[in-house]
Amino acid sequence: MNAENLSVRRADRLIFSGLSFVLKQGESLVFTGPNGAGKSTAIRAALGLLRPETGSACFEDEAGRHPLGAASHYLGHLNAMKRELTVGENLAFWRDFMGDYEGGDSVSLEDAADAVGLAGALDLPFGYLSAGQKRRLAFARLLVAHRPVWMLDEPTASLDVASKVLIEDIVNRHLAKGGIAIIATHEPLALSNCGELGFSGPVELAADPFLPEGV
Repeated sequence: MNAENLSVRRADRLIFSGLSFVLKQGESLVFTGPNGAGKSTAIRAALGLLRPETGSACFEDEAGRHPLGAASHYLGHLNAMKRELTVGENLAFWRDFMGDYEGGDSVSLEDAADAVGLAGALDLPFGYLSAGQKRRLAFARLLVAHRPVWMLDEPTASLDVASKVLIEDIVNRHLAKGGIAIIATHEPLALSNCGELGFSGPVELAADPFLPEGV
């Protein structure tokens, strides 16, 4: 996958500019920097969830170039699960909604729950789980529908030390199979073939004559 000259501007602030990188199969990249520096914005811009001012990101395979969002899983600050549904029903929804990307190797609902330490919990309502269990289950949905690229925003939030190690192992297994991962985080992660890209924060811009005063 590659990103070319991405920049995002909000009103009179340039969040970041000139963001370019290339990741090959099995490689990972960590975005670092203080709160509000643009890490989450960069992930969302690369995925096409918000429109960048310049640049684009794509995933390339034997069939050609594709929008990055089509080849990616996105795990943001929220877990994207319905509390009223059971663990199994939530995972089944994501399996059926996403489907497998070509060449996928997704796992069963049972194996996905077991991989995040929630074996035997498929019949429990999601709302009954602890914050850490909910976060781990959010990772299980990445396993039931294959995507070659994982875009993860603060993935270890609400997790204890043992759970963080478990998540590191899941991401490393994804990388070992030729997957790609981009992670925005404040915490050090032991990942394979990992680079780091630091964000320093927004830059004040000169007044734009096309923006009303005070925007």
